[in-house]
Order: sequence, then C-alpha cells, then structure tokens
Amino acid sequence: MKRLLSLAILTLTLTACVDTTGLVSTSSKPPKGNPQSVVVVTEYADLECPACRTANTAIVQPLLQKYATQIRYEFKHFPLRSLHRFTMDLAEASECAADQGKFWEYVDAAFENQSELKSGSATTWGEALVGDTSLFSRCVRSHIKKDAVMADYDEGVARGVLGTPTFYVNGTQTPATLDALSAAIEEQVKGARERL
Repeated sequence: MKRLLSLAILTLTLTACVDTTGLVSTSSKPPKGNPQSVVVVTEYADLECPACRTANTAIVQPLLQKYATQIRYEFKHFPLRSLHRFTMDLAEASECAADQGKFWEYVDAAFENQSELKSGSATTWGEALVGDTSLFSRCVRSHIKKDAVMADYDEGVARGVLGTPTFYVNGTQTPATLDALSAAIEEQVKGARERL
C-alpha cells in the first residue's frame, strides 16, 4: 500500500513538472461534414471500444459519404474507464493531436490499430501523425486535455448516455444503426427544407 501511494505521489509530481508552454487545455477537434449544417449528428464514443470501431466503419463512414454536405458530425469522448484500460490515454492523445490538426487522423489510427493497443501506443500513434512531436509529447504527459475529455463525458451523462457508441440527431437519441440514423437525418433535412 505504501509503495502504491508513493508511486501515485511521484506520478503527480512528475506530471506537475511538465512544461505547459504553448499547450491549451480546451478541445480543438473540428466537426466533419458541413460545419454550418443545421442537422447535427453527435456520437459519444470510446476509442478503445470494439463496438465503436465497428460503428466507425459500418455507420459513421457511410453516413459521411452519403450526407457530407448535409450534416455536421461531432465526435464526443465517452471513455468507459472501468472497461478499457487505455481509453483516457487515447482520448487525451487524440485531443493533443487535434491541436496540430490531426484529430481525425488520430481517431482513424486508433480504430485501425485497436487490436494492437498496449501501454505507450496512444503516444506512439500520435507522434507518427503530428509535425511537432515534442509539443505533442508534452501535451500527453501533462494531461492538460483531461478536463476537455471529461467535459464531453459529463455532457454525455447529462444527456443519458449509458454506453458506446451512442448517437444523437439534432439532440434526439437515435439507435446506432445505419438505417435508423439515415431515416432521422432524412427527416431533419426535409424539415429544414420545409422551413426555408
């Protein structure tokens, strides 16, 4: 017990020593699709979740291909920490990659390499994508993005998210199937046209 406590104190001390110059604590992840669209598809996901990986391929990518100009797709972190050991590492690293314009590339890499995930992977994958590896590494080590990740999580809890992936279309929870999401999008697009 003493050793565990000492290790925790050492980790906190080292984290506090990371230079945060040039780092920002807020999220800079951009949406996909049409940023000005009135039809917003929001997904709460966990980058270590196998079901989210499947949904990314079978649902999200086809939706973005079909409705790229008609929807604004927003990714929200919902790390299931009790189930997935590296989920916070991945979420924070994705946010650090976002600061260098590589959020979506990081998400793709995390899902593609999910079966090879091990300690240190979150940082290694990001360093392969970003231009400034030193800045990225400092961002990850500082855990400066933890609050941004947890803000997404808390928002999801407040909306009733219980697991991942969970989708909303204009604020209405929608079953995580391509057909259900397509129907909800079509309904919202039709409604937007009628209001014009």
